[in-house]
Amino acid sequence: MNGASSSLRTAFSYCVQQVRNYDYHHYLCLLELPPNIRKAAFALRAFNVETARAMDVASDPRIGLMRLLWWQEAIDKIYANKVIEHPAAQALSSVISENRISKGWLKRPVEARINDARREVADIPETIEELEKYAEDTVSTLLYMTLQAGGIRSTAADHAASHAGKASGLLLLLRSLPYHASRNRHFCYIPTEVAAKHGLLVKEGGRFEIRLDSRESLCNAVFDMASVANVHLQKARSLAGTLPTEARSVLLPAVPAQVFLDTLSRVHFDVFDPRLARGVLGISPLSYQLKLKWSSWRGKY
Repeated sequence: MNGASSSLRTAFSYCVQQVRNYDYHHYLCLLELPPNIRKAAFALRAFNVETARAMDVASDPRIGLMRLLWWQEAIDKIYANKVIEHPAAQALSSVISENRISKGWLKRPVEARINDARREVADIPETIEELEKYAEDTVSTLLYMTLQAGGIRSTAADHAASHAGKASGLLLLLRSLPYHASRNRHFCYIPTEVAAKHGLLVKEGGRFEIRLDSRESLCNAVFDMASVANVHLQKARSLAGTLPTEARSVLLPAVPAQVFLDTLSRVHFDVFDPRLARGVLGISPLSYQLKLKWSSWRGKY
């Protein structure tokens, strides 16, 4: 029994470390959660880190896809009460046994990432609604499950989580554009309707590509997408007065989303501006922590 308890402690320590190493701004958000939610939140965030990085850490995209498929199968095993020798999976299994976490919600982000991994480079999303759906599946569901782990049943909280997740997800895609451009030179997370509007869409070899012909045009395209994210943030905040008090801390990830949006605005929506990579989301770590603490103390997000 002591061995099993020690193994579980090690698994949760692994989760905390993974989130701290690879998702630091959200790591600080989770520290503001009530103790009864925090453990589950770290396990869920670590699961997100594992699946979000699957394609990035793989030298071959096929290996990354195999990792995602492994996680898809692991979820089925967890719900079948089978033991999995992976610390994040072990922590997740413990959380699921203690809380009624929806299997459908847990599988949704993995399936969304699998579909994205199978996408050809030339398969550019046509509309921003497609990216909003991806953000909902990969980020909003994380907030839904955290609410669920805290026993928070509120339609208003779910609606706020939906909007906050879409905003965070869209901004994450914008933040990742330079990384994806360095890997394949295509801006696959700018929808064709936005790219065409700003003259970034070209046809080469019988297929459409998004090209960096004009930094100004790219900034304008980023502005359009950031504006949609901003609308979602405002909608999430407009619901604050209708939420249970305990739900507000779960929605603190709206704070880093706003921080990044503000930094993006200061650099005139140039995703290649090196200032975006400074500190935490472009501001000093101390400033970020103060913003987060102030929001948490006031019950805001």
